[in-house]
Amino acid sequence: MTDIDPGVVSGLVDAEGRLIAADPRLLALQLSAQGEDGGTFAVPQLASLARLCLTLQTVISRSVMVAEGDETLTLWVRAVPSAEDASRVARLSLTGWSEHKAEHSHGVAEGRSADLNQLVHDGSWACDARLMLTELSPVANGKEWLGKRLTTVFELEEVAEGEVPLIDAALDRKGCEAQLAAFRDDPVSKVTLFAVPKIDDGGRFSGFAGHFRWVGEIPDWAQPEPESKASPYPLESQLDGAMRDPLHRIITQADSLIAGGPQGLQDVYVGYAGDIAAAGRHLLGLVDDLSDLQAVERDGFSIAGEPVDLADVSRRAAGLLGVRAANAGVKIDAPDDDEHLMAEGDFRRLLQIMVNLIGNAVRYSPKGAQVWVRIEQEGDLAAVIVADQGKGIAPEDHDMIFDKFGRVDHNEPGGTGLGLYISRKLARAMGGDISVDSSPGRGARFVLTLPAAAPSFPD
Repeated sequence: MTDIDPGVVSGLVDAEGRLIAADPRLLALQLSAQGEDGGTFAVPQLASLARLCLTLQTVISRSVMVAEGDETLTLWVRAVPSAEDASRVARLSLTGWSEHKAEHSHGVAEGRSADLNQLVHDGSWACDARLMLTELSPVANGKEWLGKRLTTVFELEEVAEGEVPLIDAALDRKGCEAQLAAFRDDPVSKVTLFAVPKIDDGGRFSGFAGHFRWVGEIPDWAQPEPESKASPYPLESQLDGAMRDPLHRIITQADSLIAGGPQGLQDVYVGYAGDIAAAGRHLLGLVDDLSDLQAVERDGFSIAGEPVDLADVSRRAAGLLGVRAANAGVKIDAPDDDEHLMAEGDFRRLLQIMVNLIGNAVRYSPKGAQVWVRIEQEGDLAAVIVADQGKGIAPEDHDMIFDKFGRVDHNEPGGTGLGLYISRKLARAMGGDISVDSSPGRGARFVLTLPAAAPSFPD
């Protein structure tokens, strides 16, 4: 490495993670990391920053340490999403090149500090590796934001020029002790987010799980309904305080042990924490199912419809299940970004249905299999088809799997037997239906149909 600062060094990284253009100094760094000219960006820290820039479609600036041979460099990197020849790319600008001497990490102390911060909280949140929200509760309309990008729901505040703690944490796969964030729909309402990273079985970053605290008063729109309004349905009104909150805390604390527990923690205890987190999520799913069950069985239950893009909902559901599918060795083939199909329905409920259908397909598919999600329109009906390569379902069991607690084999690992029952009830409340076409050894094909809606065009 030369002692001369090369000034501003630029490069382009495409959506496939390839360094498609680079100034000589950046190319030299790429080659020293065993990468190729025009090949996959081989410098992990810079590649992660470019990928996150493209994922969030936002400017990211931060200080980065990278290895070059036997030396370590520090440089300031600015990543800007842009378009070159109609393709999405991240434009990198690197400045302030200098040698860096490593300092001792205080990660354990920071992790414990974060754990202490999380003991007192107002709610829980979680996201996947693409920072798409998978949980936000208890917030009155939190479910409306599930499947949306974290930076679409929140404006993350900088602590210094270009430094955003949660973005830095995502790049470094570490916990975040405090990220001040404002709701974009109501900038006056702010929370402080705390997070621990989730790491999948392959050692890859798979998102965050954490807590939040309100900064100041809880806004009216986030307040739970008064007990008098909820009293006709006591189960639903009691679930949040009695079961969901303790389960959220158990899951988050177990995840924090897995992700960054005290040094020297034996592997067996990390395994126990994993079992606790898995059991907590199973119980939380059962609580959600029981709440939904009571809702769909009310007399006169109906859902107000509006135009919803079924392709978009399908892509979001596939994204939420991406980590689960990767861990199972299953690939989800979702509709392309340029595919659209409008139907009459409710976004949140349709996302719930699609997560159930795709999640079932992943659960019952063998390793190496593929799950296909396709959209079609026939006349005045819009449809989403979810097909898998599992062992299939005998024709005589087709009706039974839509029954309450209906399962083909109760000894086989799976859900509660409520998912398909609730999903069909939801579909029918929106004027649609769910059907199945399957036979043993030929996989299963579930079809969600809804009334088609006229496509919407921008003004």
